[in-house]
Amino acid sequence: MNKPIGYWIKRLDAALDIQLDSTLARIKLSRRQWQTLGTLSGGAMLPDELEQALLPLWGSDIRLRERELEALVGRGLITMIDDRLALSERGREKYHEAQRLVEDARRDLSMGIGIDEYAMTLSVLERMSLNAERLAR
Repeated sequence: MNKPIGYWIKRLDAALDIQLDSTLARIKLSRRQWQTLGTLSGGAMLPDELEQALLPLWGSDIRLRERELEALVGRGLITMIDDRLALSERGREKYHEAQRLVEDARRDLSMGIGIDEYAMTLSVLERMSLNAERLAR
């Protein structure tokens, strides 16, 4: 039963995706929409800046990105201000509502895991990721 770290990382990633999608569906947001609202919560951005910020999370599927942005604009959650995309007041409220749900879910997910254990796990995963990226070059 001793599985390698890749097995557990993939299993956790899949479970986190399902759990996050389920959490956000309660308030009619997709994960990508939540990521967009979160990115814009730091301030208005030019469309190209937003695209670059979301690229690591979304990949290069332009149609998907356009669909998700159109949905947010259509729902009045994102607006244009001087050629920049920004959260509307309604978008800011929706982002904070989603953030509260996600934080509650994260707390539930880490139940029984100490702060030191969590910090150590992140540190180990970060170092392993950097090592794997270095070795892949």
